[in-house]
Amino acid sequence: MSSDDPRPLTLRDVSEASGVSEMTVSRVLRNRGDVSQATREKVMEAAKALGYVPNKIAGALASQRVNLVAVIIPSLRNMVFPEVMSGISAVLEETDLQPVVGVTDYMPEKEERVLYEMLSWRPSGVIIAGLEHTDASKAMMKASGIPVVEIMDTDGTPVDCAVGISHRRAGREMARAILKQGYQNIGFLGTKMPLDHRARKRFEGFTEALAKEGVEVMDQEFYSGGSALAKGREMTKTILEREPELDFLYYSNDMIAAGGLLHLMDAGVDIPGQVGLAGFNGVELLQGLPRQLATMDACRTEIGTKAAQIISARVEDPEAEVERVIELAPRISYGDTLKRR
Repeated sequence: MSSDDPRPLTLRDVSEASGVSEMTVSRVLRNRGDVSQATREKVMEAAKALGYVPNKIAGALASQRVNLVAVIIPSLRNMVFPEVMSGISAVLEETDLQPVVGVTDYMPEKEERVLYEMLSWRPSGVIIAGLEHTDASKAMMKASGIPVVEIMDTDGTPVDCAVGISHRRAGREMARAILKQGYQNIGFLGTKMPLDHRARKRFEGFTEALAKEGVEVMDQEFYSGGSALAKGREMTKTILEREPELDFLYYSNDMIAAGGLLHLMDAGVDIPGQVGLAGFNGVELLQGLPRQLATMDACRTEIGTKAAQIISARVEDPEAEVERVIELAPRISYGDTLKRR
């Protein structure tokens, strides 16, 4: 079967690839019948390489599709994704489509399992966070025969369509803003990388822009789980004890930055004169802090809205012309923690 063939994969494709009968393929994939372990492994390897997902509704619907849109995100605890979901839901509620959510916990192997299960129900489309996936996940999406929109990120090549921001550009813009205010001794506090690919890309863009001006990140501290606010306090205390000369702290997200802000205020540090700080995401909940945190909006609701619009348009008309990559432009909010000259 050609990699450019748009038709959905069938049992016959797996049969031809594995060299066993369609009946044997069916038995293996349904985990039924007496099939040797060697044959079972051969069939599963062929199916995985092709990106084949069994159809759990075969014969039940003439269209072979259900009015569901699979939405696959890393976390429901992260405040970013409920806002994305609100954008998706606002569009889909005007259609016959319904979103169904799967959570991956930032784990590629879990994403692969969630995607496999969701595709087996033959949804009308997929909205999935990020551009980094396992080879098997990419194969499944390419072979699905349905519209796929990867969201949150445009720094890479999508399987089908993408809606998001350039995180490398976001990192570069924040670095330039910090340097423009005269800060030189800069620390970075972030999530564990490389699993958080978007935070990693922001950090890459950030350090690249600093390097162009002859500045290096003086120190780094990484998040290892637990309450984000409490962890932000802890990380900030640790990095400043290690490098008391730091005059700016750049955090990979607003929640740990908010913890850092509270620690600095408790310690009586002059903000932003002695130490400035900035986060990322523009989390609305944090507008109630004693000081307005410098941050950058990630265009979350708009990302969800545009992704759902692409899915809706393509479901209504598979030949509809849509933008394959939509890059949105976040803006810096200086707040009270990134001084302006």
